[in-house]
Amino acid sequence: MAVLGAQFVFTIGMFSFLQKLSPFYSFGRWLLSNRLVRYLHPTDEELKHLAGLTKSGEKGKGRRQEFKKMMTNPKEESFNVPRNLPIQLDTAKVEALDLVPLQYYTEYQWLMDFSLCAVIVFILTEVYYVVGQHHIEFNASVLWCLLTLAFCVRVLMSQTSIYLRTEDGGEKVLLFTFGFFFLVFGMGVLVVCDNVLDFGLEEGYRNFSDEAVNFLKKQGVESTGPISFMTYKIVLMAVSSLTGVLLTFPGLRQAKLHLDSLKYHKENTLMQILLQINYMLPVVVILLWVKPVGRDILCGKGMFFHKQYLYENQFESLRLIAVVVMCLVRVMVMPIFMQSHLNMAHEKIERMKKESGKINSLELQKTVARVFYYLCMVAIQYVAPILLLLNFTFLLKVMGELSWSQVLGDSIAEKFEGYQHLVKTKAFHELAENSTAASILETAAHFTVTMSDLRAVFTPLWYKGLFSFLLWWVCTAWFTCTSLGVMYYSNTVDR
Repeated sequence: MAVLGAQFVFTIGMFSFLQKLSPFYSFGRWLLSNRLVRYLHPTDEELKHLAGLTKSGEKGKGRRQEFKKMMTNPKEESFNVPRNLPIQLDTAKVEALDLVPLQYYTEYQWLMDFSLCAVIVFILTEVYYVVGQHHIEFNASVLWCLLTLAFCVRVLMSQTSIYLRTEDGGEKVLLFTFGFFFLVFGMGVLVVCDNVLDFGLEEGYRNFSDEAVNFLKKQGVESTGPISFMTYKIVLMAVSSLTGVLLTFPGLRQAKLHLDSLKYHKENTLMQILLQINYMLPVVVILLWVKPVGRDILCGKGMFFHKQYLYENQFESLRLIAVVVMCLVRVMVMPIFMQSHLNMAHEKIERMKKESGKINSLELQKTVARVFYYLCMVAIQYVAPILLLLNFTFLLKVMGELSWSQVLGDSIAEKFEGYQHLVKTKAFHELAENSTAASILETAAHFTVTMSDLRAVFTPLWYKGLFSFLLWWVCTAWFTCTSLGVMYYSNTVDR
């Protein structure tokens, strides 16, 4: 308990929620159910009636039987109908039970529920670190954030592998093209990063290398350092390329949903403004890490900018808050984007009516049903980059030893720090007076000393440089793919 303290209670509580309550209440299920409208595919009876093929006394089997038939794909029960049939699709609200058979529903529900628990643990831990009695324990929220990142990468790799296994090969070529593009792009970023971009990679690496050499000397090992700075950059370059590949189709999907949402809300000015703000927020985040635009202007560091709007610590806090605000806005507009995806079923039928010839009834029904079947897959492509950004922000704040309160001013931050010091000193004296508690404190202190040497190698300066780069790169790669997708879909007549 001295090592984990109250964080152990937070973790156990969240695990209990995931195990016991998630079947009854799910944040991911709540986002998609009872607020979206899906289009129902026409039954065989409806198609035969519209095509004039209905026999007297014949009855339809209903949509559930039709859906089972589509899954088993019995060719002998299908028939051909004209493409220009005056089909009017029925609509229905998306219920929780409708989501269960969808592809990637289990992965989507687990990712959203676990991410919500990770955010709650992080918030509780942050509050506990302000009002808690001691700060010698390990920050458990870091593990939650790392696990969330691992789940996001895993599900994105799973979806990317589907595109790589396609038979036509178009998606495969696109992924390799974007992978090479982001490899070159990442190479250029790493070359100019310390001069133009405000990461602190080189300073963090030097600090890490020096501390690693000192640590190895204490262990009796002579070494010039773990890896060279060039090798360090090559590893980051490979990570950049892989990240770009994983975010290719999520970015293109984001572009399609953005343009469709603008089209469906073209008469709503406020919604148009909200959607455009949602699209441009990543640009603000990206520019905050560009020295000539971010720190030089706001902190008065440039040659031509002498007025200081923010102090250094305030600027660091502002960047963290900007990323969190962007993530919150994107979660808020998620139902709008998901509805735009479901509206594709109606768009496909309207487009088909303008074509000549005939189509198999089973293919027509699949055209409508397939849109809803891939809803959870689209939802994952939408939320996974958001969760990557949010958890990298949390890790940057914790491991880089930054603060949320600095943006409010030094006086507010000093009050928080003074209160933390007062509570920690009071708790130390209370524990010292109790023999049992003193022994626990001594054991925890020994553990802290043992870990301090290892922590000295991976310093906050190194974490700050690493997570700043990863956070900025995920945002940049995602926005780049989205912008390229917007350019492509805007110039494509038939979207």
